Amino acid sequence: MLDIIAIFLCITAVLAYLNRRYVGLPSAIGVMGIALGLSLLNMASDALGFHALHTLEQSLVESIDFSELLMQGMLSLLLFAGALHVDLSELRAYKWQVASLAVVGTTLSTLFIGFGLWALLSLTELQLPLSYCLVFGALISPTDPIAVMGILKSAGAPNSVELVISGESLFNDGVSVVLFSLIVAMIASGETPSVIGASQLLLKEAGGGALLGACVGYITYRMLKSIDSYQEEVLITLAAVLGAYALATQFHVSGPLAMVVMGLIVGNQGRSHAMSEQTEKNLDMFWELIDEILNAVLFVLIGLEVVLIQFSNPLLTTGLLVILLTLLSRLLTVGVPIAVLGKRFRLPQGAWSVMTWGGLRGGISVALALSLPPGAARDIVVSLTYLVVVFSILIQGMSIGKLVKRVIPCAATKDAG
Repeated sequence: MLDIIAIFLCITAVLAYLNRRYVGLPSAIGVMGIALGLSLLNMASDALGFHALHTLEQSLVESIDFSELLMQGMLSLLLFAGALHVDLSELRAYKWQVASLAVVGTTLSTLFIGFGLWALLSLTELQLPLSYCLVFGALISPTDPIAVMGILKSAGAPNSVELVISGESLFNDGVSVVLFSLIVAMIASGETPSVIGASQLLLKEAGGGALLGACVGYITYRMLKSIDSYQEEVLITLAAVLGAYALATQFHVSGPLAMVVMGLIVGNQGRSHAMSEQTEKNLDMFWELIDEILNAVLFVLIGLEVVLIQFSNPLLTTGLLVILLTLLSRLLTVGVPIAVLGKRFRLPQGAWSVMTWGGLRGGISVALALSLPPGAARDIVVSLTYLVVVFSILIQGMSIGKLVKRVIPCAATKDAG
C-alpha cells in the first residue's frame, strides 16, 4: 500500500508541476485535465496495439479502492478543511437559503434526475431499474465547490454567492449520502420503506451525525482552549477528525455532516476563543495544505479512472442526455427559485445563472457510484456518473469565471464595497 501511495503522490506532483509551469489552469481542473488527456492517449495507443502502458495504468488504478479511499479516508479531511474556513456569523445570515438548497433542493434534484433518467432510458438501448435511477439521482445531486471556489474569487464574485455555494455544498454532501444510503438499503431489502421507517433512518443518520460532530467539536474546542502550543493543537484537530469519522462509521451516522459541524465549531468558536495568533496561522496553513494536496490527488485519480470505463455509442449518447438532465435539474431546483425569490435570497441579480452553472459534481459522486454492488446496473451508473463529473469539472469549471464576470460585474463591486 505504501508503494501505491508513493506512486500516486509522485504522479500528482509531476502533473501539478506541469499544470503550474505550462498550462496555468486552476489546480484541480489542470491536474485532472492532464491526467484525463494522458489516459485517453494511453487508450488510443492500446487500440493501435501498444498494450504495455495501458495495462500498467489499468492495474495501477485497479489497485486503489477509490470509494474506500475517498469515503473512509479523504472525505473527512476535505470536509473539515472546507468547513474550517466558513464564517458562521456570515453563514447564519443565509441559513435558510443554504438549508433550503441543501435539503429541499438536493431531495428534489434526486427525484427529478431519478425519474428523468428512467424516462430517458426508454428511448435508448440501456436499461436500469427505477431504484438504480434514483440511486444515480442521489449520488449526482451533491455539488463540489473545490474547483470552482478559487475561480469565483479570482473572478471577483460577490461574497454572498461564494458563501451560499460553499455552505450548500458542505451540507448537501451529507444529505445526498443519507438519501443514497436509504435507497441502497431499499434495494438490498427488496422492500419499499415506510414513511416512518425512512424518517427514522434520516433522523438517525443526519441528526446523529450532527450531534456527534457537535460533541467532538466541543471537546476539541475545550482542549484547544486549555493549552497554547500549535504543534499539539494541530495534532488534536487531526486526531479529532479521523477519530470522529471512525466513530460515525461505527455508529452508522452521517460522517460528512459530523465533519461539517466539527469544522464550523473549531473554525469559529475555536478561532475566536481558543487559539493564539500563531496557532491560528499554523492551523490554517496545515489544513490548507491538506486540502490542496488531497484535492490534487483526488482529481488526478478521477482523470486516471477513465481507463476502467467501458464506453459504447449508446452509453455516450445517453451520457450527453444525462448531462443535459443534470443541468436542467440544477436550473429547476436552484436557479429558478433564486431567480423568482431573488430579493428573499438576498443574492445579486444574475446569481441564479452562476449558482446553476457553478454547481460542479466531483469525487463524492464517483465514490458513491463505485461503492454499489458489482453488476451491469452498477457499470452503467458508474459510466454515466463519470461522464457527468468530467463535463462538470472541465467544461463548467473552466467557464464559470467568464460567466461571473459577464452576468454580475456590478454586483461583485457592490458586494465587495
